[in-house]
Amino acid sequence: MKKIIATSEAPAAIGPYSQAVRVGSTVYCAGQIPLDPKSGQIVSGGIDVQTRRVLDNIAGILRAEGLNFDNVVKTTIFLTDLGNFQTVNEIYGSYFKEQPPARSTVQVSGLP
Repeated sequence: MKKIIATSEAPAAIGPYSQAVRVGSTVYCAGQIPLDPKSGQIVSGGIDVQTRRVLDNIAGILRAEGLNFDNVVKTTIFLTDLGNFQTVNEIYGSYFKEQPPARSTVQVSGLP
């Protein structure tokens, strides 16, 4: 049985998908881009501001289920420029302080 997760602490879904879905004890989160949940607009600023916004959006989804970053077991990061990897990695590490999850990071040609 699945439970749809929706919170105002993360951007509303802008298509036929859910912010997250719980099945049993596992939560599957939709991908996040740096949208401000209040304005629905992409945050202005560099990769550092955008990375924090994405991770704050994920934190909001996790909180909606009584979870935090310690509960995350796998992440995937899509970057349009791997030249931003070091900055993203440093900020990411500040959210996943102990026992970080498994992770993949790939460069893509574009993101929504």
